[in-house]
Amino acid sequence: MTGRGSVRGAWVVVVAGFMASGTYAATGRSGEQVYDQLCSTCHEHGNVPRAPHRFEFAMLGPRAVLAALENGSMREQGLPLSADERRAVAEFVGQSTLTQNQAAPVKMCGTGQSHFNLSRPPPLDGWSMSGGGSRYVEPKVARLRGDQISRLRLKWAFAFPLATRARSQPTVGAGALYVGSQDGTVYALDGETGCARWLFKADAEVRSGPTLEPWRAGDRNAQPRLFFGDFNGSAYAIDAKSGRLLWKTLVDKQPRLLLTGSVRYFEGRVYVPMSSNEWASAGDPSYACCTFRGGIVALDAATGGILWRSYAIPQEPKLTGQQNALGGVRYSPAGAPIWNMPTIDAKRRRLYVGTGEGYTSPAAPQTDSIIAFDLTSGGLLWSYQSIADDAWNLACFLGGGPNCPLQNGPDWDFGAPPILHRLPDGRDVLLAGEKSSDVLALDPENGKLLWKRRLGRGGYYGGVHWGMAASPTTLYAPLAETTVLGTEGGTPNPGLFALDPQTGATKWFVTAPDVCAPESKPQCDRGFSAPPTAIDGAVFAGALDGWLRAYDERNGRLLWAFNTLQDIHTISGDVAHGGAIESAGPVVVGGNVIVNSGYLYGGRLGGNLLLVFSVDGR
Repeated sequence: MTGRGSVRGAWVVVVAGFMASGTYAATGRSGEQVYDQLCSTCHEHGNVPRAPHRFEFAMLGPRAVLAALENGSMREQGLPLSADERRAVAEFVGQSTLTQNQAAPVKMCGTGQSHFNLSRPPPLDGWSMSGGGSRYVEPKVARLRGDQISRLRLKWAFAFPLATRARSQPTVGAGALYVGSQDGTVYALDGETGCARWLFKADAEVRSGPTLEPWRAGDRNAQPRLFFGDFNGSAYAIDAKSGRLLWKTLVDKQPRLLLTGSVRYFEGRVYVPMSSNEWASAGDPSYACCTFRGGIVALDAATGGILWRSYAIPQEPKLTGQQNALGGVRYSPAGAPIWNMPTIDAKRRRLYVGTGEGYTSPAAPQTDSIIAFDLTSGGLLWSYQSIADDAWNLACFLGGGPNCPLQNGPDWDFGAPPILHRLPDGRDVLLAGEKSSDVLALDPENGKLLWKRRLGRGGYYGGVHWGMAASPTTLYAPLAETTVLGTEGGTPNPGLFALDPQTGATKWFVTAPDVCAPESKPQCDRGFSAPPTAIDGAVFAGALDGWLRAYDERNGRLLWAFNTLQDIHTISGDVAHGGAIESAGPVVVGGNVIVNSGYLYGGRLGGNLLLVFSVDGR
């Protein structure tokens, strides 16, 4: 999962200007001047249909923009510019500097550290830890007791080179730790030392957590594959032992397609959720808004061939015959992006996802919904809409631009995947959390609402943003509740709820501590946006303020806390820095607690760290 919901509320801050005139103005034109003179015609006025809008470059970052100007798709346009001008425009549109978070070269493993142990298949099922999406780690896998948590110490730290955000949640197996990165590099790191066994370079940023194919412990003939998606809409399979590319598939031809939610492997198929940055493209007044529909694509895990593709909105977008105030054409229906990893229901042979808002009015009935798809055919079985009439795009933040839908928000997605949970009486329920701060339970047979609770005021960052966790007895719902524009209304209620999964009743609630210095806001916030992770005895939750905390499952008492917002020595010999813990949650496995730290995007605290903790640091 990993999408754009967490950045949009801060566009007013971001656009107002990290680098109003570029870094290298003294040696040539400023970045702003280069952009206005040479770039804005294509990237802001719709003259080139596939040209990204200026607001989309912040998602790519300055390094990706510079690479495109020097050696990529924009090389011809970059040739007339000086090296300083290319850097300046990349920093201007990428909204951060190219010198931030420099890192030493990645430390590669020696021969003895490069062995993949096939007696250790993946103990967790990808980003959500289980096929049912629980983010709960059983004791035999976690190997960490509640009474040991206070003794957690930093074991090793890895610096993502030249990165300002670390949002690909790691996956563990064969004694290795697999993780993607901002520049598109996927790493297989040695689990004990953090050295790199191999590196693979995808075409674009890998925001999702990789998914490792399971195998039978000790199978010497096993050839496990690693699956993931990139920011250009391609899904990949690579050899988990060597990093060799096996296949790559563009899952849809929609030009604004993104793959940010983690893919799901199940019974020889890879299920890929489709999201989009068309919400940002609509900020261009002349953009033909909008044609993207969220959906799921089922791929053959062996070949990458498309088995079926099913859209959240069944109807194809069509011209409405209407034009916006500047003459731009309008399409409808559109939207319902899927930012989250699909949840598998093996018994009922279906999968479940949550969808986002509509991009155009009227918002389709499948927006802000939980949807069930048939595993075999992709047929849409049922959908439950939590909030109707939620149509929103970036134009609404830009002074209510011409492409802003009539309904204008509130943009309260299901960014979090639903959790398939077994109650003590044997009944199954689907538990879902929404950016509105609503938490609800549905009947997985038909999508009928069983209960629904409003926990806070909600907002662009949530409410519940990227995920919840469910132990056998407790549902954990984190709330972000950040103030973005000052127009959210109501009193924010950031913190962590422990709920009864059967009724939604509160077991306990802890308020997120406010440790942010006044001068560091709004970059530093006190809420919980990242998904938590539950083990027996405790729940781990990373916060926007950079702190990782563990709470007692019985009463919410704080058991342990670590401030990742600091300079930390890494295995490369470099000193790196942590930041906001945003869209990737902690992983608990084999006595280790693993977490990413850093999210320079949408006004959050940047960083480039992957941290591994263990009892007494051993």
